[in-house]
Parts: sequence; structure tokens; C-alpha cells
Amino acid sequence: MPQPQKGICAEPNLHALYLMFNVIDEQDDIIRSKLAQILNIFEHYDEEHYEAMISGVVAVGTNYWMELYPGGIPKELAPFPDMHCDDRHAPVVPSDLFIQIRADRADICHAIGVDVYELLKGHVELLEQVKGFRYLDGRDLTGFVDGTENPKGMHKLDVAIVGDEDPSYTGGSYIHIQRYRHNLDNWNQVPVEKQEQIMGRTKSDDVEFLSHKKARYAHTKRTSLKDDDGNSIEILRQSMPYGNMKVQGLFFVSCAKSSRPFTQMLESMIFGDETGTYDKILDFTTAETGAAYFAPSIDFIRKQGDMS
Repeated sequence: MPQPQKGICAEPNLHALYLMFNVIDEQDDIIRSKLAQILNIFEHYDEEHYEAMISGVVAVGTNYWMELYPGGIPKELAPFPDMHCDDRHAPVVPSDLFIQIRADRADICHAIGVDVYELLKGHVELLEQVKGFRYLDGRDLTGFVDGTENPKGMHKLDVAIVGDEDPSYTGGSYIHIQRYRHNLDNWNQVPVEKQEQIMGRTKSDDVEFLSHKKARYAHTKRTSLKDDDGNSIEILRQSMPYGNMKVQGLFFVSCAKSSRPFTQMLESMIFGDETGTYDKILDFTTAETGAAYFAPSIDFIRKQGDMS
């Protein structure tokens, strides 16, 4: 099986740097070569600073894929799903390239980011850069543990990595990102008991409520979905908090072997169930960006880079 990129299923880190670029020239052969070189940057820093637990992801936007790799397209590659309902929405802010850099040292994330930017500079426009960080014991800035329901161990590969169902793109992963901005002033005025009802789990010790005791609007209710055969619909989250003294939020990253699970979960959150009961956490956080990508295997990126 082609080797997946290390950052797809990596364990959580202390720091992250998320970079979004648009390609500004038509020299796609150069970009193909430079994406392979970015993998070399990750490997170099990983060898030099192995204690930092470095991992990375190089992903190509849905709108740019056929320009960069015109030979074919992943079966389920699709634009980010544009959804709006009342005051809840999932805006689309696409980009050509998404680079995720994670490590247990902030300086290493910065150094890798500088090298990546210097490599691409002159060919791309930097649209956005967001620094993520681990908060307390893996909590979102709302105070609740984030990613509790993530698949564990080897099951991560089953959830996040494309297999034999799409042989040309085995080892790849469908990536969706959203930058959420929290209204913590309003959230922190909500009693903890009510916050727990909204999340569907306890705040201090992260114990999930039994299904029949969850409110229909609970976040864990709206995102814990099953298919027609009763199997859980899963994604692997690689999200991290971000913020400063004025703005705080969550940089959400979803990895999956299919593009459908993310879309189904987002629909459940925004449009709700058959009664229209939506995910009430959306009363306290707003998505300001949204984009869809595909992160090919290391083998794919290197082969395409060598052919340029």
C-alpha cells in the first residue's frame, strides 16, 4: 500500500501551523516538484529534531486538482459543501494548497513554515496562516475535551485512509477544514450544567451522556451518526484551538477515506434532524472559512514530482 502522509494519523501535538495558498502562475510542473520537496523539508526536520514529533500534511484543493494532476481525479473529490440555514452557515473559502505542520515545539513549526513559504514564494499567494496550540489536557477553548470520539490505534487508518476502493489514490485522505470563531463571552455566561447538555458530555471529567439522556440538540448527538446498516459514520479530527486576547476559536481539520462523512455530519449540525433540531453549539461559534482538499500518498506526490 502506498505510504500515507504522516500527519494524517499522527498523535496530537502541542503546536500547529496551518497554511493556505493560492497558486498565482501556471507552472504546474514546478508546483508538483515543490510539493515533493516539502515532504523533504518535513523529513529533514524530523531527522534533526526527532524529539519534536514532527508531522505534516500536503493537500491539494478541489478546484486546483485537475490543473495540477490532470491525469485523473479521486473518486469522491468534491467542492466544500456550501450550507446555510437561518443564521447557521458553512461558508466556502477555497484555496489551492493546504499545508499542515505540527510538532511539540513552536519554534520548529515556525522554522518549517518559513522553509515551506520560501520554497513556494513567487509561485503562490499566502491566503491565511493560523497557529494552533494544545490547550490544557487537549481541550477546546470552550473548556471541553476535543476529539474524544476520534478512532484509536490502527482503526485510524480504516477511517482516514483511502483503500482499495480507489486504487489510483490508495493511501490518500479527504481533508475538510473550517476555522471557527467562538463567542466565549456568551458561552461563559451559560451555567456548566447547560453547557454539558449542549455538548452531551460532562465538562470536568469528559464522560459522555448515555444516548437516551442526550438532548436532541447535543453536539455529540448531532455528530454521532450511523449509516443504513447501523455502522458508525466516522471521521478523524486533527483540530486545534487558536487565538489571541481578542479572537479565539477552533481550527477544525477532518480526515477521512471518503468525502461523505464530513458532509453528513455538517448537514446534521446545521439543518438538524427531522424536527429541525440543530447542533446548539452553533449558537456560540461561527464558521468563518471552509475548504475541501485531497492529501495524496507520499508515493503519489513523489512520483508526480519526479515526472515534472
